[in-house]
Amino acid sequence: MREKGMQDRGWWLGAALSGAVVVMAGAFGAHALEESLAPRLVAAFGTGVRYQAWHTLALLAVLAWRSSLPLTGQRLAMGLWAAGIVLFSGSLYAMALTGIGGLGMITPVGGVLMIAGWLALAGAALRAPRT
Repeated sequence: MREKGMQDRGWWLGAALSGAVVVMAGAFGAHALEESLAPRLVAAFGTGVRYQAWHTLALLAVLAWRSSLPLTGQRLAMGLWAAGIVLFSGSLYAMALTGIGGLGMITPVGGVLMIAGWLALAGAALRAPRT
């Protein structure tokens, strides 16, 4: 039998790595990109960092919640957020760094996945036992 709390080890690792990427991307955007990119691309990059940061914190919160009360829907929410981070933030990072505006068509898909993750979390909360 797996040690209690270790069933989410991959999620903890992913959230930790996402947090590290947030700090690196934020520093890169603030120090390296501001002088070399158009302001709208710097702003797009910053939006990607901000959304990744908030959703990484949300992943950590759900992981902490799961350690005491694992519920159906929590992993779905985390998976949707993870995919949303990749598509939303990743497309904004790629668009800013390459200048390929067409990558912005991917961004709304990531946003929809993030919204779906919040709705999945609401469903999990509704299934939580009342105390």
